[in-house]
Amino acid sequence: MTPPTVDVHAHVLLPDVESLVAGLPGHAEAKEVDARRNGPAALAVNGPMVRARVPRMTDVALRLASMDAQGVDVQLVSPSPSHYHYWADEATAEKVYRLANEATAAHCAQAPDRLRGLGLVPLQHPGHLVRALDHALEQGLDGVEISSHAPGRELSDPAYEPFWSRAAERGAILFLHPFGCTLDERLDRWYLSNTVGQPTENAVALSHLIFSGVLDRHPELKIVAAHGGGYLPTHIGRSDHAWSARSDAGAGCAHPPSSYLRRLYFDSLVHDPHVLRELVRVAGADRVLLGSDFPFDMGTEDPVAALRTARLPDADFHAVRGGNAAALLRKD
Repeated sequence: MTPPTVDVHAHVLLPDVESLVAGLPGHAEAKEVDARRNGPAALAVNGPMVRARVPRMTDVALRLASMDAQGVDVQLVSPSPSHYHYWADEATAEKVYRLANEATAAHCAQAPDRLRGLGLVPLQHPGHLVRALDHALEQGLDGVEISSHAPGRELSDPAYEPFWSRAAERGAILFLHPFGCTLDERLDRWYLSNTVGQPTENAVALSHLIFSGVLDRHPELKIVAAHGGGYLPTHIGRSDHAWSARSDAGAGCAHPPSSYLRRLYFDSLVHDPHVLRELVRVAGADRVLLGSDFPFDMGTEDPVAALRTARLPDADFHAVRGGNAAALLRKD
């Protein structure tokens, strides 16, 4: 039976979350940091771009019409990363993740056969992560979306161990989607904050998970890396060399870094058929999932056509188009 076409990288906008945090201590400062990192030219484009796409991120009927036009049967919907709000204190963070989880679940519930959802957890407060993950799953969501780091914490931080354990135990999907890049003003022109910043953050975050041994300790984790995992899959040979040549690089993980790519999942959003073919080669055709970044301008309006340009063998094409995601989501 032909699997459904499943897009694992699609976003929902949650206005109630932004209303919740507006004016709270720390919110203005976080927006200032974001503005500085992006630069004025990017902000001038971002505003109209996002406003034009708000209807498709909030109105389920418009979302479904767009999916029909793309030939997409199912979307795995995650909150816009602008809703992370990792600056928030514990009380505010709990309100944010509860509201985000419930609102995302309500959005998806309007078309349960076609929309699956992911929630949020407050990475800045490790003690809340297990409870937040459980809350997301209780809403009927399939897992949660996380960024590449939280202020002062990398994903290799030992404080996250209970979270990894719980996610593995419950079979939750963890969608690794960066928001912002700590290279700051070095990327504040030509939209480098996104074009260079996002794949850099992906590569750094995945390297922390690999080199620290997180994937050794929690081999059942279901981590899906946005943007094809950034720069890491196409430069994994350098990581393997460091692991074998240097005691400090090889101390934390049991196997060559390249072997862990086959324990992760990656979306197909790399904007280059040659890179997509390489991603399939190094990670395996069973580990790549269709992704569009719906409906943002750095995504693709036709993810299936983008996948076809890679000219994969038919079995691999259909696996990436939807078979892998259907299995991951336990959909027949």
